[in-house]
Amino acid sequence: MNALNILLIEDETADQLLEKILVTQGYSVINTATSKTDIQSLVANNSIDIVIFNIDSPKKYFQDIHYLNRNQALPIVIFASDDTTDTINQIVKAGVSAYVVNGLETSRINSIINIAVARFKEQQRLTNELEKTKSRLEERKLIDRAKGILIKTRGFTEDDAYHTLRKLAMDRNIAIGEMAKNIIAMAELLK
Repeated sequence: MNALNILLIEDETADQLLEKILVTQGYSVINTATSKTDIQSLVANNSIDIVIFNIDSPKKYFQDIHYLNRNQALPIVIFASDDTTDTINQIVKAGVSAYVVNGLETSRINSIINIAVARFKEQQRLTNELEKTKSRLEERKLIDRAKGILIKTRGFTEDDAYHTLRKLAMDRNIAIGEMAKNIIAMAELLK
């Protein structure tokens, strides 16, 4: 039994075969066969694990796809017939986990979903790692700037400035980056 809750968005012309396949494979499916549905509120108001589009072309859904990737962070699978280069490039930029062109085969659906979820998790891990790295780099810049202030105003060596900064942070039980911000703010105030 698959425990994933799927939001299925289908064109009005869809025959609901995909919904039947997903239900047969044990997925819980919320189906909306209309493009007028507010996808963003459906995702926000339901416990959705993955969004699957079964559509002719994703062009009219790009705004929703971008919103979901920025604000809801869910794996997105799209089954479509649009294989134009422009559409594919936009799909890749939007962060869609799987884009399957003319490939709605019953035997492959479970594998496609599993791969999309795994790919999504890896992408999230990489995104989180990138954010942590950016944060550490910003903190490093603040520390270097605070050390520069201490060197200039107090005549410290670089090692002395760092140790002083670290000791001040430890004495106040705050992170060294936060102490660096405080020193920079104080130096700006005293200019």
